[in-house]
Amino acid sequence: MLLLAGALRAVTVPGFSRAVAVFSFTVALSAQPVPGVLQHRPPLSNLSANYWSHLHPVNMFNSYNVKSYHSKALKSPYPGSDVERSLVPEDKVGWLIEWKDYNPVEYTAMSVLAGPNWADPQINDKGFSPKFNERDGEVERKSLNGLYVVENGRPRNPVGRTGLTGRGLLGRWGPNHAADPVVTRWKRDGSGNKVAHPVTGKNILQFVAIKRRDCGEWAIPGGMVDPGEKISTTLKREFEEEALNSLQKSPEEKAELEKQLHKLFSQEHFVVYRGYVDDPRNTDNAWMETEAVNYHDETGETMDNLPLEAGDDAGIVKWVDISEKLKLYASHSYFIKLVTEKRGAHWSEDLGPECHE
Repeated sequence: MLLLAGALRAVTVPGFSRAVAVFSFTVALSAQPVPGVLQHRPPLSNLSANYWSHLHPVNMFNSYNVKSYHSKALKSPYPGSDVERSLVPEDKVGWLIEWKDYNPVEYTAMSVLAGPNWADPQINDKGFSPKFNERDGEVERKSLNGLYVVENGRPRNPVGRTGLTGRGLLGRWGPNHAADPVVTRWKRDGSGNKVAHPVTGKNILQFVAIKRRDCGEWAIPGGMVDPGEKISTTLKREFEEEALNSLQKSPEEKAELEKQLHKLFSQEHFVVYRGYVDDPRNTDNAWMETEAVNYHDETGETMDNLPLEAGDDAGIVKWVDISEKLKLYASHSYFIKLVTEKRGAHWSEDLGPECHE
């Protein structure tokens, strides 16, 4: 038997100008049959769109109750190609909005179809039976945003339509998990004193930023979680590879880096964000999710002993002053803003009431 526990809450659904009240359901399965109640239970990985839409309204929140939306995931051309997405009006993004004429473009990059070890086969390939909404061997197919719909054998983007089906540049059907280490310190003057912003009076925070080789945009150093890898390992590995060029270091140099980084990555830190990312690579069937974690060097002494050097996917790496003027890749500006709020650092020169979209 299917048991539902409901709680009323307000959510924002694309296509509606204001929040609407919906029930958020907890789904449980009872082993005891109940007379007169349908006993059939479809497997979680094969829940149809019609079945699931009655139980689970479009999940527009990550685990930190932050609204997810599509902006960069609707832009054309698709990264690294001349492929144009089908145009998706803002009021047609959400799957709850009926759109019988929706005709998205199908695209999966040749680099993915070539079958590298980080990519899934095509859905219909013989012998490929992915277990969606579960941990599938070493591959994590669970979403940080909860259960997602699987329709016609393909996972469905939990936030809505993107104008493109297939996987684009993403290797996995469904969620593609990444980790983003936000390494920060206070900006200091020549005497070692913290520098405050002249308008707000709040201290200025700096973070380690990289310029991505693939698109030329500034970003937080980060990358994909390898199969079976712990998030904490990914965070440290990606920072070493992209901001310290550890892949090109000698064993002795790498050991010294590890020793210094251990001080930073083993101290108290906080999770900035966990969930769906509005990423230009997202499609209707494959999307990016991340866990962004802030590691703060309060005195600056640890990072002073770690010379920044771009490596792997990074073209340039440097310390960048944080403010609302930053234009960063994907949802990275939003992650940085959350860090300033947590640290009580400068963000905006606007001293009036903060406006929310």
